[in-house]
Amino acid sequence: MNEEFHRIRRLPPYVFAEVNAAKKAARARGEDIIDLGMGNPDSNPPPHVVQKLVEATTSSSRVHGYSVSRGITGLRKALTNYYQRRFNVTLDPETEAIVTLGSKEGLANLASAITSPGDTILVPNPSYPIHQFGFIIAGAAVRSIPATPDERMLEALYRAVKHSVPKPTVLIVNFPSNPTADLATLDFYRELVDFAKKESIWILSDLAYAEIYFEDQIPPSILEVPGAKDIAVEFTSMSKTYSMAGWRIGFAAGNPKLIAALTRIKSYLDYGAFTPIQVASVAALNGPQDYVDDMRALYKDRRDTIIKGLHAAGWNVPSPAASMFAWAPIPEPFKHMGSVEFSKLLLKEAQVAVAPGLGFGEHGDDFVRIGMVENTQRLRQACRSIKTFMNKYSK
Repeated sequence: MNEEFHRIRRLPPYVFAEVNAAKKAARARGEDIIDLGMGNPDSNPPPHVVQKLVEATTSSSRVHGYSVSRGITGLRKALTNYYQRRFNVTLDPETEAIVTLGSKEGLANLASAITSPGDTILVPNPSYPIHQFGFIIAGAAVRSIPATPDERMLEALYRAVKHSVPKPTVLIVNFPSNPTADLATLDFYRELVDFAKKESIWILSDLAYAEIYFEDQIPPSILEVPGAKDIAVEFTSMSKTYSMAGWRIGFAAGNPKLIAALTRIKSYLDYGAFTPIQVASVAALNGPQDYVDDMRALYKDRRDTIIKGLHAAGWNVPSPAASMFAWAPIPEPFKHMGSVEFSKLLLKEAQVAVAPGLGFGEHGDDFVRIGMVENTQRLRQACRSIKTFMNKYSK
């Protein structure tokens, strides 16, 4: 009775817990902490979407009952219309699309649906934690591959297929990447799809940051590749695009067999999202998209502000081409500390919270993730504090 449960034993201690505890203690002391550690949008959703939520909530008592686990028909159609507009990809809303309680829930439940104990899963390292831990909880073994959308990842895939026992069954990709902000090209996706079809490997693509990009390269969908639906499913989300993170609405789209597997397992686990939230999400996807353009401009302004400020502080952080994060190499004088201790020191000395890269995999331990989730005034304040911190420790 004193032993830990089997699945819990497979999960390491929560890496972010130490920094979160230090952040909580600092705030309890009355310190003004600028929190750039979470990927939590600080903007309101589009006004017409909030209004639709209010209208739907008060329209009928029936909307307060159980919904359907795979999502209402109108929202699945809105998703497929989005794919047609944005990617020129045709999807069947009945067999190739499902609504999830955020993309995280969908990824975890699909992992449970398609994994047998001991399966080998290929996961980029560093990457968003659910990419590996969803499968670890399901009993799989995870093999890390480089997180870069280039020859390094492809060569690692070839080696993994050749040397892994059992042979890998699933490959996870996430571009624009959380945490690295790397972007993939359609040519890269073509190579992945060819490889996966040849080796009979499923591809799960996380496209949560599809609409947050800043340069000429617009993030593609893997489903744009002809034949990709034979082996791929893609997860998207309302969280970042429309600042609806707490609403918990996401989607999976693509291969009918994978969608059917997720549909079946979800039918045992939930009754779907609150119907008025789904109705409001239809309004977001089908309505005017000016808000998305405005959010893109907002994050670009914040990106430029924080990168300029960090460079002025003596911290050479690459400028991300997409996502709401900067993937920052730990400055040389502090690199020996690792990401957790450096994050704690930055919190203590500069009152700025960041996410330690170790939380995204061991290959992230030389980095921290900086979220662009405060207004430009607060970002400038953070950069000034970091500059003071850097100057103090460079003497």
